[in-house]
Amino acid sequence: MSSSSASAAASKKQALFITTLIILWYSSNIGVILLNKFLLSNYHFAFPVFLTMCHMAACALLSYVSIVFLKIVPFQRIKSMSQFLRIATLSIVFCASVVGGNISLKYLPVSFNQAVGATTPFFTALFAYLMTLKREAWITYLCLVPVVGGVVIASGGEPMFHLFGFIMCIGATAARAFKSVLQGILLSSEGEKLNSMNLLLYMSPIALVVLLPAAIIMEPNVLEVTVSLGIEHRYMTILLLLNSAMAYGANLCNFLVTKHTSALTLQVLGNAKGAVAVVISILIFRNPVTFTGLAGYTMTVMGVVAYGEAKRRYK
Repeated sequence: MSSSSASAAASKKQALFITTLIILWYSSNIGVILLNKFLLSNYHFAFPVFLTMCHMAACALLSYVSIVFLKIVPFQRIKSMSQFLRIATLSIVFCASVVGGNISLKYLPVSFNQAVGATTPFFTALFAYLMTLKREAWITYLCLVPVVGGVVIASGGEPMFHLFGFIMCIGATAARAFKSVLQGILLSSEGEKLNSMNLLLYMSPIALVVLLPAAIIMEPNVLEVTVSLGIEHRYMTILLLLNSAMAYGANLCNFLVTKHTSALTLQVLGNAKGAVAVVISILIFRNPVTFTGLAGYTMTVMGVVAYGEAKRRYK
């Protein structure tokens, strides 16, 4: 086989791998969002911190099984205190983004939650500049105006707007963007590079340690209510376990997509995913929507698309 044929075959294989990865990423992420909302609203499981803790417990357990027993990837040890502190920082930021997002789902419909989440590229660009001093062309930053403006319009047209839920959602969005940029830096460091599964293996227990006291303090009756709801609703426990396992798949796909593409690509894909999640959630939960809200969300998505195109053209 010639070198050009081998290169073409490798390119096709890589394209197929990334395509499959993106499909799995879409399925797991949308499934987690919808199940989170279903548990928090339909089952009145009002414990977002404990829900996030269940996600992290599943990530820790499944990562350990995958690496130590199934040996899907070689086990990598932490080489320095500096590397551990970077992973711990990433884990804490990750906790903040997930908990904030879950809290917002208690008060906001999925459609509006996704509209606010679509502003992630704005925060990604901000943190990328602050952390790496990387500047973009002025037209690239101009494209972020409709991204933010669309959410302002959507907020005014949201029938189920809740201020606290909105603040939590904005905070979660900013934390998610910060995590993506920080994660990109951590994964690209050749000296202390960890593959995605080992990074998840180390992050999850740290997150669990952070979330456990938070759940005890903020949600003291969670175990009693969880057992009660499990007895009252036959499938509640199964859904909680499925939701936690799906969170592991979503987190793993997030890491892999960032590693094989970029933080910005992950955010742009996320907004397309958000549009699908919006449609599905409206069909399932039947929350009211307005023309103003849809117009604002459309403006935000169009701004994100323009931002991605501007970044590509003005590198």
